[in-house]
Amino acid sequence: MTSAAAQQVQQAIRQGGAEGMALRLAAVTREDGSLDYRMGFDEVSDDDISITSEGIEVVMEPEYAPLLDETLLDFARLEGEEEPQFIFINPKDANYAPPQGN
Repeated sequence: MTSAAAQQVQQAIRQGGAEGMALRLAAVTREDGSLDYRMGFDEVSDDDISITSEGIEVVMEPEYAPLLDETLLDFARLEGEEEPQFIFINPKDANYAPPQGN
């Protein structure tokens, strides 16, 4: 998780009254091979995989780990977009394009 994403998650925690909850991530493979990402705040389960990134507790069910284990969560404005958004940067995603150097 980048610091920009962590700041946005912290803001969402405060605004949503989700203090004490973890950021839960999930991903499923679409028919075209791309990934559909899901995220929200949730209680931690005994079976969850849990990591802390940028001070944010991130959890996922073990079944999602193979799809998410190399993923970076960022919060940025994409080219052509007005507002910044959460971006999953994942080389396992069929739509992944590595960042271009300047």
